[in-house]
Amino acid sequence: MQEAPISAMIHSVAEAIVYISSVLTLEPGDVICMGTPSGVGMARGRLLQPGDVIECAVSGIGTLRNRVVQG
Repeated sequence: MQEAPISAMIHSVAEAIVYISSVLTLEPGDVICMGTPSGVGMARGRLLQPGDVIECAVSGIGTLRNRVVQG
């Protein structure tokens, strides 16, 4: 549905970590969600549904895949 480089982010990952860690303690395994590039979700009229797969890839680190389930 979308693809964008981290250089397109408004705030860098480092800036987000500095800010978040100033207001709470980050623990191993914590995940920081920083939003998405434009052109997805509501803009297309399509929201996540059970069974959809979300993938996040970082070059040199790997890919994280999660399947959406009914909550």
